[in-house]
Amino acid sequence: MKMRVVVVEGAEMSAATMPKEEYTLDGSVDIKGRPAVKGRSGGWIAGGLILVNQGLATLAFFGVNVNLVLFLTRVLQQGNGEAANNVSKWTGTVYMFSLIGAFVSDSYWGRYKTCAIFQAIFVLGLGLLSVSSPVYLLTPGGCGVEHAPCGPHSGKELGIFYIALYMIAFGNGGYQPNIATFGADQFDEEDPAEAHSKVAFFSYFYLALNLGSLFSNTFLSYIEDKGSWALGFWVSTAAAATALLLFLCGTLRYRYVQPSGNPLGRVFQVAVAACRNRKESSQQGGVVCLYEGDEKEVFGGRKLAHTRGFSFLDRAAYADEDTTDDSSGNKRDPWRLCTVTQVEEVKRILRLLPIWLCTILYSVVFTQMASLFVVQGAAMRRTTPFRGFLIPASSMSAFDILAVAGTIFLYRRAICPFLARFTGRRTGPTELQRMGFGLVMGALAMTAAGTVELFRKSRASGAGPGGSDLHILWQAPQFALIGLSEVTMYVGQLEFFNGEMPDGLKSFGSALCMMSMSLGNYFSDVIVSAVTKVTTTGGRPGWIPADLNEGHLDRFYFMLAVLSVADFAVYLVCASRYGSGKVDGSTGSDDEEEGAAGHHQVDSPAYA
Repeated sequence: MKMRVVVVEGAEMSAATMPKEEYTLDGSVDIKGRPAVKGRSGGWIAGGLILVNQGLATLAFFGVNVNLVLFLTRVLQQGNGEAANNVSKWTGTVYMFSLIGAFVSDSYWGRYKTCAIFQAIFVLGLGLLSVSSPVYLLTPGGCGVEHAPCGPHSGKELGIFYIALYMIAFGNGGYQPNIATFGADQFDEEDPAEAHSKVAFFSYFYLALNLGSLFSNTFLSYIEDKGSWALGFWVSTAAAATALLLFLCGTLRYRYVQPSGNPLGRVFQVAVAACRNRKESSQQGGVVCLYEGDEKEVFGGRKLAHTRGFSFLDRAAYADEDTTDDSSGNKRDPWRLCTVTQVEEVKRILRLLPIWLCTILYSVVFTQMASLFVVQGAAMRRTTPFRGFLIPASSMSAFDILAVAGTIFLYRRAICPFLARFTGRRTGPTELQRMGFGLVMGALAMTAAGTVELFRKSRASGAGPGGSDLHILWQAPQFALIGLSEVTMYVGQLEFFNGEMPDGLKSFGSALCMMSMSLGNYFSDVIVSAVTKVTTTGGRPGWIPADLNEGHLDRFYFMLAVLSVADFAVYLVCASRYGSGKVDGSTGSDDEEEGAAGHHQVDSPAYA
């Protein structure tokens, strides 16, 4: 293993007894910008703080999100359709803001500063909501429960509410794509032991997220449903403030990755340079010479080695002695000549896009858990042995969370070591394999939901309009299958995008994961609206009417199952053709093996 040695001045020591400090090899630094020392930075101490931070922040976010539709209908007196659309827009906006957070993190602020600033905005938004709600919105006293709606509100009062709500969206959206990547930064992927811990971190990160939402979906959901909205908001504010304080406590312990500057400019430079050099040839004695550049010209960390594919983009790095910096003072024009690393950054993004597109339909499936699954559960028998207590339809998501927790625990402790014997990989199946398994489990979840709906309708006679005698616990398998699928899909997706993205774009990789969720929400609305419009022609009630007993929700679920199978087929093609471009010698230390004058020489058949 490579290491650097620090000589401690002072006492006379032999070379054998001289203390050695091992530094990280991935380019991370400490708070003062010095190379990070492994024993005094990062690791599970820093990672543990970030996991607790994520759990508390998720609790705070879902404390608002889980019952927002009820707050809009009961407190602001919006209709069901208007409230549902407003919640969908707000949720989608949260994920859209993730692009802003990823951009400023990778380009200018770095992940730590971005997380701290956006978390502070998140706390302020929650505080404003907690203060303003009892003063302006929850009037008269005692309103906000199912049969006691609140009075009308002025434009000023609604304006304060929406400012607070979108401050929460902005803060949480900007924070989310960076905290996962910042947590991964605490483990050196060049060290085999820490690289294994880095893979495990993503699983525990998703577990922390689900445990936080479990508290919100049970305790906070219950007290808010009973009208204690202000108490629920204050609990969320306290959790978010505690999360921020814990995050700041680890400042001296964290490892940091320096921001790499605006990545959009580098992408445009590659596109322009490739077009300008489209007619040029850089053949010199049977080889293609590509400009590698020196360390100062590599943004965001380590160099990337040249890979095949997208050969047109390689023209952006075509080099000769007249186009690079030399002793005569000529300066490289970045809009005509780019480094190999710069070109490879663009290639990696392009290779990831087909995989990313295949994950959007899965997000459509995942979204049903918070929408149509709840509608379906509300039309089932929800009684319990406890007199007067009915199982809330939304609380069935606890089976999803329990499945997530159980799957992560079993996978890390038993399944992964077992499969590692057959795959030859310490981490078991690859990220792409796990994501494919998630797509299959999503299709099975929709099949289970459609089957339950068939039985629900068959037990509907005598249960009243829109009801059924089938108990809501029959929904448990479909929620559990969703939990199993999201562990393999979303955790695999986080690991995959974080590992494949260049050093200077890792937060953008996490933002892509959130963007697939956002687009899944939007496409779900489009699909539901289209199905409703097509199936309600000619006086028919349609597949998803207000009274589910008159519709065919089962057909909608089966349609999503078929679409998921088709999506999986496309995914198999994209995954089989995927080439990561990752090589073992991608660090700057490989320069000695390359051609002189900063050129990278590649056999010309690679460009056939």
